Amino acid sequence: MSDTQNTHVTGYRFSILIWVDLLILTLLTIEVAQFDFQSLTVIVALVIATIKSYLVGTHFMHLKFENKFLKAVVIGVGVLFLAVLIVLFSDYLFY
Repeated sequence: MSDTQNTHVTGYRFSILIWVDLLILTLLTIEVAQFDFQSLTVIVALVIATIKSYLVGTHFMHLKFENKFLKAVVIGVGVLFLAVLIVLFSDYLFY
């Protein structure tokens, strides 16, 4: 048996680029919140938050290096979360 360990080390440059992307998306979220898009305001904010969570999940939580089962679990949770949001927003539209 070998004692080698699979490590997925990314460089500092890539981590800094992800950090800058997250800062830009955070500033974009702040700017979008100042405008009134009526019912689209929450949807735009959730889309930006989804992009940020994708960046954090793939880079900092190393999900891009995980096996297919764990990726399927994360995607399943995302689909369930999307279904709950659709049900909640459909109730909100008829209020």
